[in-house]
Amino acid sequence: MRLGDLLVRVKLVTEEDVAKALARQAEHGGRMGDNLVAIGAIGRRVLDSFIHRIPAEPVDIAATGLDENDLLSLLMKLIYTGQLESNRQFIDAIKLPYHIVLVLVQMAVDRQLLRTLGSRDTSSLVDLSYTLTDEGKRWTIDALERLRYTGPAPVTIEEFTNQVSLQKLTNELITYERIRKSLGDLTFDESIVEQCGPALNSGRAILLYGPPGNGKSSVASRLANVFSDVIYVPYAISIEGQVIRVYDPSIHLPLSTTAMSEENNFSFLRQEEFDTRWVPCKRPFVLAGGELTLDMLDLRYDPTGHFYEAPLHVKALGGCFVIDDFGRQLVSPTNLLNRWIVPLESRVDYLKLHTGKTFSIPFDELVIFSTNLEPEDLMDPAFLRRLPYKIEIGAPTVDLYRRIFEKESERQGLTLSSEIFGFIVHKIQVEKELELAAYHPRFIVDQVVATCRFMGQAPHFEPRYIEYAIDNLRVKHSSAPKTPTLASTGKG
Repeated sequence: MRLGDLLVRVKLVTEEDVAKALARQAEHGGRMGDNLVAIGAIGRRVLDSFIHRIPAEPVDIAATGLDENDLLSLLMKLIYTGQLESNRQFIDAIKLPYHIVLVLVQMAVDRQLLRTLGSRDTSSLVDLSYTLTDEGKRWTIDALERLRYTGPAPVTIEEFTNQVSLQKLTNELITYERIRKSLGDLTFDESIVEQCGPALNSGRAILLYGPPGNGKSSVASRLANVFSDVIYVPYAISIEGQVIRVYDPSIHLPLSTTAMSEENNFSFLRQEEFDTRWVPCKRPFVLAGGELTLDMLDLRYDPTGHFYEAPLHVKALGGCFVIDDFGRQLVSPTNLLNRWIVPLESRVDYLKLHTGKTFSIPFDELVIFSTNLEPEDLMDPAFLRRLPYKIEIGAPTVDLYRRIFEKESERQGLTLSSEIFGFIVHKIQVEKELELAAYHPRFIVDQVVATCRFMGQAPHFEPRYIEYAIDNLRVKHSSAPKTPTLASTGKG
């Protein structure tokens, strides 16, 4: 990911600005950032603040904070398992700068672990090819027995801790317009937006509660779209020789690059400006429901590979972690809450390696508890106090319910008359003795349309089709009062 791409992603400059800066760069030289400042696209202070959060690449092996033998071992394993041949492939696999990889390759050649095959272009060291010697194969197989991690070089726990602190959620100022835009086509009472704003800007935990089917999960998932900043996620971290894999493509969404050809374009023949052991990503969003257990909040050690997988909440650092259907997990709510008390209060979490070593990491993420159970039955007062924002997402008013129904009807090409709407509300509230819920309109409309299609009819609100749909909301009561009648063959 190049500097111009990153600045465009966070809307500090436009693609047109980058194009102009490229044209100026072609004429005057210099770096992309300097040219963007020169054309007035961005202020120097804003640019410097942004660049300060980008992980700088290590200047030499010592700057990686990793042992050179560990790096050599990792490179040899990558070559062996990936059947790599050239320096270009080595650089792409281990994600270290060209000059550091050359040092490691020379170490391998000196130890007779690699043998040079040469290059078609004798002037290009980046395309120089190598092959494993017999000794190199034996040495690498022994290394794999000790640690089977084969991926980009890890960063140190100190670098990881520092980077998490640099990219706090509270760096972003969330406005009313950003929340409203992130909720998109969801129809909610505006008070929900007004309550969510201060909660998001605080970065503190949120409790969403209320009866089922009114959009708690939808609100939680849309809130993740409020944030637009770039964060950097390491492929792996290292602590006392132990490797913990962090980057997870199922959770972390790398930022796509633009098609523009910018200053760096990842030339292997010069020192890269940014450390490619970190992946520029959107702020992550992690959703855990009834499957969540305490084990999922601890490091997962692979006894065969001898490395770790980071727990879910570590992968969510810098983003949102939603605990959905809270209170319905296999683990008791009390035990689950006790696991969160220290991180939520102190903003620090503690993890333990299988060696017994305990270490701390910053706990900077938005934790959202979502439940349709009574909060006071799930949490004691001490824990409720640690959730400073408690937002009820309750049943919609009749007016809001109609707005949702009209939107869903329009989506399917139906016309919702006042008579039909009154019929639906009466049947739900009186006959079924149910509260109105935000999910009802789509449920009913989709089932009515499905019945119409089955009957070979154009979609329309047929009273008996509506009854079939509403009956599917809840089983019939034997003592239920009679439904007010509309002409059974009439159309709404």
